[in-house]
Amino acid sequence: MAVKVEELLTAEINQPARYLGNELGATHKPWDAASVRWVLTYPEVYEVGASNLGHIILYNILNALPRQLCDRAYLPAADLAAKLRSSPRAALTTKTPLFAVESRRSLTEFDILGFSLSYELGATNILEMLDLAGIPLTWQERATNRQNGQMPLIFAGGQTATSNPEPYADFFDFIALGDGEELLPEIGLILAEGKTNNLSREALLLDLAQIPGVYVPQFYDMAADGSVHPNRPQVPERILRRVATPIPAYSIGLVPYVQTVHDRLTVEIRRGCTRGCRFCQPGMLTRPARDVEPQQVVEAIEQGMQATGHSEFSLLSLSCSDYLALPAVGMEIKNRLKDKNISLSLPSQRVDRFDDNIADILGGTRQGGLTFAPEAGTQRMRDIVNKGLTNEELLRGVKTAVDRGWDKIKLYFMIGLPGETDEDVVGIAETVRWLHRECRLDGRRGLTFNLTISNFTPKPHTPFQWHSVSTAEFSRKQKLLKGEFRGMRGVKVNYTDVRISAMEDFVGRGDRRLAAVVRRAWELGAGMDAWWESLDQAYKAWTQAIDESGLTWKYRQVESGEWNLFEKEEEHDTDADTDTRMNLTAGAGTGTPPLPAGAGTGTPPLPAGAGTRTPPLPAGAGTGAPPLPAGAGTGTPPLPAGAGTGTPPLPAGAGTGTPPLLDQPLPWDHLDTGIDKNWLKIDLQKALEAATVPDCSFEGCSRCGVCGTDFGHNVVVDALPIPEFAGEFVPNTERKQRVRVWFGKVGDMALVGHLDLIRLFDRVVRRADLPISFTGGFHPNPRISLANALPLGVTSTGEIADFELTEPIDIESFREKLAAKLPENIPIYKVESIDLKAPSANQLLEAAEYVITVALGGSLTENGELDHENSAPVSVAPDANWEAWVKTIAETEAFWRVHTTKSGKTHNVNLRDRLHKLELVEQKQDSSTSARSGTSEGRAVLRFTGSCRSDGNLLKPEHIVFMLEQVSQQEIQLLQVERSQLILGYG
Repeated sequence: MAVKVEELLTAEINQPARYLGNELGATHKPWDAASVRWVLTYPEVYEVGASNLGHIILYNILNALPRQLCDRAYLPAADLAAKLRSSPRAALTTKTPLFAVESRRSLTEFDILGFSLSYELGATNILEMLDLAGIPLTWQERATNRQNGQMPLIFAGGQTATSNPEPYADFFDFIALGDGEELLPEIGLILAEGKTNNLSREALLLDLAQIPGVYVPQFYDMAADGSVHPNRPQVPERILRRVATPIPAYSIGLVPYVQTVHDRLTVEIRRGCTRGCRFCQPGMLTRPARDVEPQQVVEAIEQGMQATGHSEFSLLSLSCSDYLALPAVGMEIKNRLKDKNISLSLPSQRVDRFDDNIADILGGTRQGGLTFAPEAGTQRMRDIVNKGLTNEELLRGVKTAVDRGWDKIKLYFMIGLPGETDEDVVGIAETVRWLHRECRLDGRRGLTFNLTISNFTPKPHTPFQWHSVSTAEFSRKQKLLKGEFRGMRGVKVNYTDVRISAMEDFVGRGDRRLAAVVRRAWELGAGMDAWWESLDQAYKAWTQAIDESGLTWKYRQVESGEWNLFEKEEEHDTDADTDTRMNLTAGAGTGTPPLPAGAGTGTPPLPAGAGTRTPPLPAGAGTGAPPLPAGAGTGTPPLPAGAGTGTPPLPAGAGTGTPPLLDQPLPWDHLDTGIDKNWLKIDLQKALEAATVPDCSFEGCSRCGVCGTDFGHNVVVDALPIPEFAGEFVPNTERKQRVRVWFGKVGDMALVGHLDLIRLFDRVVRRADLPISFTGGFHPNPRISLANALPLGVTSTGEIADFELTEPIDIESFREKLAAKLPENIPIYKVESIDLKAPSANQLLEAAEYVITVALGGSLTENGELDHENSAPVSVAPDANWEAWVKTIAETEAFWRVHTTKSGKTHNVNLRDRLHKLELVEQKQDSSTSARSGTSEGRAVLRFTGSCRSDGNLLKPEHIVFMLEQVSQQEIQLLQVERSQLILGYG
């Protein structure tokens, strides 16, 4: 049964168009014709989820399959979430369930829900969505739930789900590891077969577990050492990550009506990265590198820009600059679209590959920003993390950008990296100061650097996964940097909140015990945790949840930092109090010990070995850490002796009875990502030596273990000849014809705001290929002018827009082309050709006619809402009706009201002067009010004409309500508004 969404999206709901499911590119497949019904549920607000490329690709792929239906759902904003929880459903006393946006059906009506889990703290949003949908939160509860029949299967995919799903294992029936383009259709086939054969939930999951890339947590148990093993012979010991080849054509899809985070067409040009940055989890989890054929990219962009009407496109990759055909592909697209006012943007780029060829293809008439990520402030630190960037390359890339016209550049740095000293931290400020000095602008305004300083958090499947960080050190180093940047001109610095880093690290490298913490944090109000507006509440909730779990001792180690890869023993001390500093933090995660006594009581349990001469083993950490040097703990751990010249290998935990630290099990060891764990150890050893490893896409194989039958090999497209530049877009400012269009905004399009409507017309004109004229200047815009902004939620049958064209076009042809690309609920009523010298519709606008529905709401004096200061000096009999009140308003000379301007100034306005005409169209008896009001009728439909001028002289429907309240001494409710026409004054 469909949810009555229109009843939920009332005036207090912000951006209601988020929830309509009527975007261009939305697929509405027949419900009854589908054998398997999916919902791709993105656990973020619509503006984030609807522009996510993976979300769009998988949605398009699933809907391209026969008898498979895929709908979408997003995390509702707080206003709608509160309404869902409080709104009763028809014939039920339960809350209104969260719904899929296209079918508007409850999520419980679908067969399978797929969540994107792309960062560590996103699970609380997933729990929020499940709760709003009325779905039990864990697989155990769903398996035994019979209240609402068979519950849909719940699964997760995405980077965090592929990296370490163990903290979230209780919430999902299965996890999809790796790329989903081929994996999800295979899952759909098994689901269809399972439904046909009426398989039980457990039998269906067992069939799914046979698909490479599907991990079913309930078929695996966690051992005492934290490792995860099958609990039945029918499932594999290790689950393979799936790898797929990008298909650009599936990137063309949804075009939201509201402005999204990435409001552009995005096409992937390269998947995977082999640079080998030791901190970078995506680079490790997406190997091998796979370049997309240049012709596919060009065709997808050309077709996609025409199909969507976007004015900007982006080429996406973890490292776009490593796509050697980028300059040729970018120039080819730029030449093909040179007359369309199109611009190209790229994500963060390799500064060492930024040159004139790449600068030539960026931007357009609107030059976008430029982002580089040096990551560290000294050459030593960049070598430790294998960034592969020299100072000379950094300077050359930045100077190229400045010489080509960029005066604002974003730079990303990290603090807290293994082996970092205060000298390295200060080196960030010195690097920026040096770049400023070397890249001065001649005859232009000063160069500005926008810096983001993030806190390094170790990630699974990277060489630094064994490292421990210290939030106390993060805070100290941030303070150090703030002192260095104080007074430095042309620099804006943003710092990542230390609390976010602490929470990410605690959860990201944890094990199954953390599921209870995640759930409790959500119960205490955590959600939208990566948004700064929610941070205080989220941090409070997470802290309390950790305290209640009995795992506080683990979290405190994240705060203080328990182990540093670069600390070296000078004199071994077996005293337990000294050796505790050698232990990894929670989730540095080398496996998990048995649950200690008293876990969950709120009392931190004693770690194994406490009170003995054996160092404690929190969170399964061993004692194989390099022993501390003298003076360690000052916050500036030195490099080991001989660093860079062959540091001795990491020591084992000799004499402790535990395996060497790097050999202990990790909570994610049962996931086969292709990266050899021994290779990670070897690469860690090279980091200790500050030795770099070349990019295996362009140099020799690094023996990481990925390339082979299961994962494939690197696919690198060679550089291509760069086409000759055909020239920048020159806006055609000629004005050969003006066309005036009378149109409506009805049905659900009333919930699309004014600015979104302007953006919609821009895209419609592009898709219709109409010869629109542009304004001049640095930011040319199409000459499309709407006569007046229509308030959100108001329908209309009388809107007016002017279009100026560069060449004459037959009016009927113009109408047909425009109507063919407009949404159904924006009908065209009339089209006329207007003299170019005539004033615009906005300038001619004099008045507007509205039809409103109003209702009685009770006595103003009883409700305490009578405004004595603004009340009109009129008197009406207590048994007066709508007709009498309308007549009284017409006979009254003044209704004074205080008006506040945008600048905050106030002045008195006589609303009666702005009212041209008011009439009663219809009145309806309302039994709920007639008994209380005597002869008064409950509801009335009124038509009025009032001022509507561009100088701000307006009469709004709310003003009519105000006048009615003054003459009736009753509270009047405004139920419905429609603007029937805009009236132009032709003189």
